[in-house]
Amino acid sequence: MGLVHTTQYLDFPSESWKILSNNPTIFEALDDNLTLNIRDVSHREHKLVFKKGGRIEYIRSVGKYRLKWDDIDLIN
Repeated sequence: MGLVHTTQYLDFPSESWKILSNNPTIFEALDDNLTLNIRDVSHREHKLVFKKGGRIEYIRSVGKYRLKWDDIDLIN
């Protein structure tokens, strides 16, 4: 299970990601090799490459965003 906190908003384009739930917000990858480049609160870069059907949970909490995923959903 992966977890990253960021202060930057991420955009999930509807042609690449489908929203499955609003509370919590969960997105599902519609294609293979969908990449998210995330800078965490410590300014470290994370490059996540998702498989088709991979899911990421996206929750806003007190000035930052928490992203959580299952490592089996990643290609890298």
